[in-house]
Amino acid sequence: MMPDSRVFRVPSTTHVGAGAAAHTGPEAARLGGKRALIITDAFLFSSGTLQPVLDSISKAGLESFVFDKVNSEPTTGHVEDGLAMFKESGCDIIVAAGGGSPIDVAKGVSALAANPGHIQDYMGYDKVAKEGPPIIAVPTTAGTGSEATMVTIITDTVNDVKMLITSPWLLAKVAIVDPLLTLGMPKGITAATGLDALTHAIEAYVSRKAQPMTDILALSAVRLIYRNLPIAWAEPKNIEARANTLLGALQAGIAFSNASVALVHGMSRPVGALFHVPHGVSNACLLGVVTDFSLEGAYERYADVARALGVEGEGDAKTIAQEGAKKIRQIIKDLEVPTLAQLGVTREKLEPVVGKMANDAIASGSPGNNPRLASKEEIITLYFEAL
Repeated sequence: MMPDSRVFRVPSTTHVGAGAAAHTGPEAARLGGKRALIITDAFLFSSGTLQPVLDSISKAGLESFVFDKVNSEPTTGHVEDGLAMFKESGCDIIVAAGGGSPIDVAKGVSALAANPGHIQDYMGYDKVAKEGPPIIAVPTTAGTGSEATMVTIITDTVNDVKMLITSPWLLAKVAIVDPLLTLGMPKGITAATGLDALTHAIEAYVSRKAQPMTDILALSAVRLIYRNLPIAWAEPKNIEARANTLLGALQAGIAFSNASVALVHGMSRPVGALFHVPHGVSNACLLGVVTDFSLEGAYERYADVARALGVEGEGDAKTIAQEGAKKIRQIIKDLEVPTLAQLGVTREKLEPVVGKMANDAIASGSPGNNPRLASKEEIITLYFEAL
């Protein structure tokens, strides 16, 4: 039997390695850019972290304008304000520099620069009809993989919903993956973003939409992140560990963009929308309980993940998968990620909204890719277990 047809999309150009930021300007010029809107956050811009990017753009002869208001999870307001600046300044290319938030905002700005209406109109899959101005994505955290994905997550602040928007037109033209830009990450952000990437890799591999091309990248990402993230967390200036963790995050981003995420991400978005828990942290808080729930849906697949996590032995798939689940819980504990309860999400606060959270999780579509499907009641139970 012939396998089902699959599609695999990645940025047309990716520069990886120390010093890669120097390619930003030449790539912008190659794409025909004359006036670049740099979307970032105020701290990154003021700290000097982005100086190699700014110097490269200047040397390439482009004018640049800076929108540095993305200082939190990306919202509809960020997209609207960024779009206004893009139009007012007459820009023709976008350089998104930072964590997942600036890159996600950049995707929203690009989409609305070429398509009518509001970003809320494009929630869901493949609703962006026209290609917007090109995006060069420059991650400064090793986590979201947004530099290589067709996905953006934007919070609708009116309805308290984290909107999943996906389209091939959201894929950056160029990804600049430079570990030197990640050296300033605090330990907490290193842990949260790294565990976000690990979640991407695991979910891409066990997803019902997994495919051979994504399988290779997903397992490689699991190995790279598991082996290097704890070192990058403990030794922030260890460039080799930073580079390998960032490479793992890139591979995980490519994998989940083409295979999709699953139940963890579906449940994570409402936690962020309603309780303002950073995305990577909410993933980490949910990853253990959701993995335990999901194992029976794909013991063989989870056993492969366990082996990538360093589990050895010749036991049956179920036993190996369970050992892998223990490893996942251990790395989360070792990286000192706070629990939902420690972040102030109590049973009393959860009870009035947990039904909406479960509905929003299911509506996102991601739980439908999970190897073991979860009912609304089971998702509610998992939320309480995660406390």
